[in-house]
Formats: sequence, structure tokens, C-alpha cells
Amino acid sequence: MSIFNEILRVLADALQTPVVILLIILVLVTVVLTGVMIGEFFTEHRHLNVELPRLVDRMNERGADLELCIQESGLLKRQKKALLEVTLHPELTNLMREALAVRMIQNEQEVYDKRVRTSDLIAKLGPVLGLLGTLIPLGPGIIALGQGDTAALSASLLTAFDTTVAGLIAAGTAMVISGIRNSWYENYMSILETLMECLLEVEKRNGYTREKRKAPQR
Repeated sequence: MSIFNEILRVLADALQTPVVILLIILVLVTVVLTGVMIGEFFTEHRHLNVELPRLVDRMNERGADLELCIQESGLLKRQKKALLEVTLHPELTNLMREALAVRMIQNEQEVYDKRVRTSDLIAKLGPVLGLLGTLIPLGPGIIALGQGDTAALSASLLTAFDTTVAGLIAAGTAMVISGIRNSWYENYMSILETLMECLLEVEKRNGYTREKRKAPQR
């Protein structure tokens, strides 16, 4: 065996323990994310109860109290907060209000992206670490096979299979979590963007009406 093969073998052996530790961490984090998602369902998702067309019609009624419409809707607290922020600044021009609305939508999107970032990372790292955990023990296993050491071969194969299973379970579960959460958040953002557009139109109309009333009579 050449010196380069020796170096690679030493590196592979040195990586085995960190890979196993990382896989255990990924599995534990995946369990935590599953619990967080279940908690999010009961504390947030199931409380979303809004009839979008009805709410839009109510907001478009002349003289409608926008703040009251938003507060009494079945929207999530984050959605209400974003919409109310736009209504709390009557001194803003239409362009300034639109810029604020865009910023609020971007903030919400950033929050949701941050929530799924961890599960997305696990979905990518799980198979990689599982594959490393599979291949690294096979070197000593093959050597043990050549020497007729079946006990060492069995231990190497067991480690390889266990790490593969752990990596795939972590990655598969993380993919499911990301998929469910992304479907939720796409729905949240669609509702928020629709209502924000409606709110901007109503505010623009109300602003035009106020300016018309303030215009001096000739």
C-alpha cells in the first residue's frame, strides 16, 4: 500500500466518528423539528379561518373600517400585524405605502424561509453523511474479509447499514417537513399578498377621497 493510500485511510478513519456523531445530531434535530411542526399546526395553522372573497368584499365597502375588518378576520397574528402596519401611517403617500407593503411582505417571506432552512439543510446533508458512514467502514471490512476476521467484517457492515438508515430517515423526514411547511407558507403568503393589494387599493381610494374633500371650493 502506497503512502497516499495510507494517508487516505487515516483520513477516512478519522472521519468515521464525526460522521456518526453528525448523523445522530441530524436525527435528533429532525425529531425536534417534527415536534415543532406539530406544535405549529395546533397553535397557528389550524387557527387560520378566513373566507378571502368575503373579507375582500368587506374591505372594499365604502366607509369600511379597515382596522376592524382585519382585527375581526380569521387571519393569523403575523398577517394581521403586517396588514395593520400599512394602515397605521395615513400620512404616507401612495408610493411610500406601497414600499412599506412590499417590505412587510418580504419580512414575512424571510421568516418563513428561515423556518424551513434547517429542514432543507438536513434533507441535503442526510444522504451525504449516510453515504460517508456507509463507505468509511467498508475499507476495514474488506481488509477483515481478506484476513478471515468475520467479527470485524460484521461490525463494519453493521455500522455501514446503520448510518445509511439514519441518514435516509433524517433526510426523508426533513423533506416531508419542508414540503408540508412550504405548502402552508405558500398559502399564507398568497393570502397576505392578495389582502395587501386590496388594502393598498382601498387606501389609495380613501386618500383620493380625502384630498378631494380638502380641495378648496371655487
